[in-house]
Amino acid sequence: MAHKTLISNAIVVNEGRTFKGSVLVEDDRIAQIIEYGNGNESLSGVDDEFDASGLLLFPGFIDTHVHFREPGLTHKADIFSESRAAVAGGVTSVCEMPNTKPPTTSAALLDDKFRIAAKNSAVNYSFFAGATNDNFDELMKLDFTKVCGIKVFMGSSTGNMLVDNDEALRKLFSNSPATIAVHCEDEAIIKAETERFKALYPDGNAPFTIHQHVRNAKACYESTQKAVNLAEDTGAHLHVTHISTKRELELFEDIPLQNKHITAEACIPHLWFDDDDYLTRTFRIKCNPSIKSRRDRNNLRKALNTNLIDSVATDHAPHLLSEKDQPYFSSPSGMPSVQFSSTIMMELVQQGIITLPVMAQKMCHAPATIFGIEQRGFIREGYYADFALINPKKRVRITDKDVVSKCGWTPFNGLMFGSQPVATMVNGKFIFLHGRIYDTQSAMQLKFNNKK
Repeated sequence: MAHKTLISNAIVVNEGRTFKGSVLVEDDRIAQIIEYGNGNESLSGVDDEFDASGLLLFPGFIDTHVHFREPGLTHKADIFSESRAAVAGGVTSVCEMPNTKPPTTSAALLDDKFRIAAKNSAVNYSFFAGATNDNFDELMKLDFTKVCGIKVFMGSSTGNMLVDNDEALRKLFSNSPATIAVHCEDEAIIKAETERFKALYPDGNAPFTIHQHVRNAKACYESTQKAVNLAEDTGAHLHVTHISTKRELELFEDIPLQNKHITAEACIPHLWFDDDDYLTRTFRIKCNPSIKSRRDRNNLRKALNTNLIDSVATDHAPHLLSEKDQPYFSSPSGMPSVQFSSTIMMELVQQGIITLPVMAQKMCHAPATIFGIEQRGFIREGYYADFALINPKKRVRITDKDVVSKCGWTPFNGLMFGSQPVATMVNGKFIFLHGRIYDTQSAMQLKFNNKK
């Protein structure tokens, strides 16, 4: 007999609509969606009922840009700890990046990660394969019904996986059977600016305000333009990660997602912080690409309401606070944010910057569509029962003490927000409920539809 769970009296946010209703779950699947007012509100034979009165019910959030640091960097974070941070924020599926130690650039190394995740992940999972200048043949052997895509660093970042061979890039773009996700920053510009600022601060005591100038808007634009031009030439399915400038938006089309093969992502840090925050948050908000001006931030927010920005992720990238709290040139880039992504996006809703359906589109529907994730990202009968339930009227102050991530800190420390995740269901089971994370093993390996 199937186990039936009813999530009742919720405010359902799904596929452009918001309505009051219930969702019936049978085992790990959505069995029935009940919209109140249609005369079919009553159900019998339910094993468990969760009264979601006053709560928003979203499809489980899908974060296609996280760094969980395992293997090799597990003093900072690991799949066990970071997947629990994700589930505490309503995230039910993640795609994790390859710049671990060693970098995930082969089938064997991917298999190692899949084994760890099968044992330890609280959320559904897949992993990007990392491109290098010379691993094309290895990448073409991969099973892209299991591997979410190929990550290309066109600008160096944590892990130094820079791909700077133009011939290798064109070959990959011309032949990739899966989505290519790119980190775009021009390496020559970054190197020149780094040397210039080191000369300006020979004692090494540079302020963190220089980061937006070291990794500047020109470096982002020129690299993003190169990637977009290459995708246009080759027909590659390209996903440009963490857009951080207004000018980059000019490179993308405001057309429906289903008509695109070039898509753009914005990340939580660039949607929330601006250059004024360097003065107070210093090393906590050092990330690559850098936080830019308020004008850039506001234009990214505006673009959420168009098809210029297709999806929202976090670029969750934990380091220990002791590693971050170093002089500018020694402080690594990256910050944890997966636990609070839905809280930040809800704040943009409450400020009138975006709507609830836009939030669902950018954090649920679009990630599933862009990467071809099977039977997730939407509240549809027959799909997997992944849900995030949020209290939109619960004011909370985020502090480092609230952080589930192994790194133990947050760039949002001390800030007040107007909503709070209440429950997260993964494949029909509540893994997070009223502040408690349960170790019930319900996570699955994600499956994908090929793009070509």
